[in-house]
Amino acid sequence: MADVHSKETRSYNMSRIRSKDTKPEMLVRKFLHKNGFRYRLHVKGLPGKPDIVLPKYKTVIFIHGCFWHGHEGCKYYVVPKTRTEWWLNKIGTNIANDTNAESLLKAGGWHIIKIWECELKPAMVFETLSQLIVRLHSTL
Repeated sequence: MADVHSKETRSYNMSRIRSKDTKPEMLVRKFLHKNGFRYRLHVKGLPGKPDIVLPKYKTVIFIHGCFWHGHEGCKYYVVPKTRTEWWLNKIGTNIANDTNAESLLKAGGWHIIKIWECELKPAMVFETLSQLIVRLHSTL
């Protein structure tokens, strides 16, 4: 099956996808700051360069895009019909890297919170962010 976009259009679209300062990440950051939590961003010295690091709570937060991190059973994780093998390899590598980083962080005594992009959609955002506060307070 051929791609619905030209090679140039597809390349441009893919180049616009960010790895930092995504809408879901900004939503969580603003919520945490508004609620008095102070954090660091993308700490290079920690495995997996977590999106948000709360040193006081010895907690890291990963905000995963459902597609890029292979969120099983999620409607936002649909394997592309073109270059399927390449995409499955790419997403599989992301999942393996996530698992490795989480293991190293746990071994270092860090608490890990993983938030999926779909959990920040309007239907679930209130519950997700409320649970985030509860989880953070339980780490102290």
